[in-house]
Amino acid sequence: MASRFSRRRFLVGSGLLGLTLASPRLLASDTTNLSSPSPIIRQIPGTSETIPAIGMGTWITFNVGGDQQLIAQRTEVLKTFFELGGTMVDSSPMYGSSPDVLGKALDALDAHDRVFSATKIWTGDESETREEAARSERRWGGDRFDLLQVHNLLGWQGHLETLKQMKAEGEVRYIGITTSHGRRHREFEQIMEREPLDFVQLTYNVLDREAEERLLPLAAERGIGVIVNRPFQGGSLFRRFQSEPLPDWAEEVGARNWAEFFLKFTIAHPAVTCAIPATSQVEHMRENMGALYGILPDSRQRQRMADYVRSL
Repeated sequence: MASRFSRRRFLVGSGLLGLTLASPRLLASDTTNLSSPSPIIRQIPGTSETIPAIGMGTWITFNVGGDQQLIAQRTEVLKTFFELGGTMVDSSPMYGSSPDVLGKALDALDAHDRVFSATKIWTGDESETREEAARSERRWGGDRFDLLQVHNLLGWQGHLETLKQMKAEGEVRYIGITTSHGRRHREFEQIMEREPLDFVQLTYNVLDREAEERLLPLAAERGIGVIVNRPFQGGSLFRRFQSEPLPDWAEEVGARNWAEFFLKFTIAHPAVTCAIPATSQVEHMRENMGALYGILPDSRQRQRMADYVRSL
């Protein structure tokens, strides 16, 4: 297990994993931007390790129970994610059968070496941190997580103390906390100010920009990685704007569809390490991963993007 972990850590940390897994045919397809065949990668603050700027969430999308046909289809979604350069996959015990389905997909693809594994501690019993992590390891079929996060601050004081011990003892590589839907930002900020966190996970997208006021600057100041959840507002951005035309200047910001438009806005913020959109469709995954290639908007262009969406 140690040699497997070391090999994967080397590939992810050197930024080579996405290129190793992505075939020339896929990188040359119309799902990626030919002007830049290399993925956009971000350094994890305080380390020399890098991860691709687009990851994958599993909330709702992988919660398909024991339906073998749906499990096989989600396996194809994960396969596409890896082929197009992705590594970071995020889940939670809160997500129903998603961790189990993810574990089956990783087994089917023989892909435990490929994934930067991130899950959450989600129990009100602050003495159950290690047990919760062990249950998740069994569901994923792995031997150690790259990142464990206290989910929505549930029992965060006790869980975070244990997570710090687990990190010191080599049971996990990175630790963090999460929030979503813009909730409890003040408490989140206070924890960021005083705790030695490696990552925070929060909601940020072209319409939900509250994190810009304090959390994103604080993460940059404190050297904390930022994982963005709900970059599509749980799909509502598509429901609201899919029928609207992209602006005629969309290619100037590297976007050829709405998925790339929304994701490039998010990952272009200098404090953002990785965004984790979720999807159940292979073609949607291809669109999402298109945002991992090509150019990114600058600050002026990002404001123009936000203004355009608000005007629709």
